[in-house]
Amino acid sequence: MAARQQAMASTVRHDGGSGADGPRLLEPFKHFATAAIHDELEPTSGAVTVPISLATTFGQESPGVHAGFAYSRSGNPTRKALEKNLAAVEGAKYSVAFASGVAAISSIVMAFLGKGDHMVSMDDVYGGTRRYFSRTISKFGVDTSYADATDHSGFKAAIRPGITKLVWLESPTNPLLRITDIAAVVKLVRHVDPAIVVVVDSTFISPYFQRPLDLGVDVVMHSLTKYINGHSDVIMGCAMTNSDAHCDAMRFVQNSAGGVPSPFDCYLALRGLKTLAVRMQQHAVNAMAVAKLLEGSARVQAVMYPGLRSHPQHAVATRQATGYGGMVSFRIQGGEAEAKKFLESTRVFTLAESLGGVESLAEHPAIMTHASVPKAEREALGITDNLIRLSVGIEDTDDILADVEHALAAAVPRPAKRAKRAGPEVARGAATAAD
Repeated sequence: MAARQQAMASTVRHDGGSGADGPRLLEPFKHFATAAIHDELEPTSGAVTVPISLATTFGQESPGVHAGFAYSRSGNPTRKALEKNLAAVEGAKYSVAFASGVAAISSIVMAFLGKGDHMVSMDDVYGGTRRYFSRTISKFGVDTSYADATDHSGFKAAIRPGITKLVWLESPTNPLLRITDIAAVVKLVRHVDPAIVVVVDSTFISPYFQRPLDLGVDVVMHSLTKYINGHSDVIMGCAMTNSDAHCDAMRFVQNSAGGVPSPFDCYLALRGLKTLAVRMQQHAVNAMAVAKLLEGSARVQAVMYPGLRSHPQHAVATRQATGYGGMVSFRIQGGEAEAKKFLESTRVFTLAESLGGVESLAEHPAIMTHASVPKAEREALGITDNLIRLSVGIEDTDDILADVEHALAAAVPRPAKRAKRAGPEVARGAATAAD
């Protein structure tokens, strides 16, 4: 109980920030909630919510003369409204919506890469992203190299001048919550070849807390399934850019490959987007409380949360974001058996894949979301059998903390004497700090 009270007491700031005596986060993006909430009124009825346009085809005044819509795969009024709102909250000129996060990933790749091209991806990425790069696009002559984006010299060395066409980043990463210094990586990529397209998957933190386009990247993508929709009832993705040419390339693939979301799903995502600001504030408060509780527990080996000063890239996270988000990962004392017991013992947290919904979710990356990554590669990255990933929801903070305490006690009834914490993520972060 004392640990729980201490964890709650440390989360008084709405954004989970470090406090007056530490690094200061960026100021919140102005007018975010207003942009997310206010759509244009439906012109006929004055409806304050965007109507769901289920039509697959639209009447034309004359052949090729229409009101902006001809066939729903090529364009749909509800999807257009969603894309407009997404661009507004990301601070982007354009947004292109897709049927899933992976559809967004594949469409970005198709838009900018072809046979014989090369891309560099950071090594610590979502398992589905790595699977697509390693086992799908490789069949079509696209070569991918993986490098640690926190090691700038090593990452730069992975770029092949004249052949590398795209760089793929995540920040924070899934599931280890590593932070990439986005502006620094963009600078080094531009130094090698200004034409390389730099993409950031910003799913783990949402546009409420981070805007990679402001840091110089070309394209930012999100799995809308996660925080932006926020209710675990939509599968969707999007890509945003300020470039006319990049938008045209992605929109061509959207239409020609056909990975478009349904109008009803677009409506649901619009509904979720309207409450993103208030949800992210509570996600961050609860996540910081959980991270503090875990950091103080003898049943835990290591905690990964960018809002903790112990996080090796805490200063970078603070410099490039307005908050730290709602994702927390940790290594429980023991191994796979203890991790499974923790996950089987939670009452508020649901054992399930995905993240970013209003409800708290917990999962085992090595068995679940990152099972497709070969074991040797998982272990080299630090995705160990005792690693647990938490998507901290917006339930009452005290209930969440009590649930974590209960599950820890069930999984590790007799904790070993506490040792100095270390792990692959600490070693890599330390190298970054010295870089």
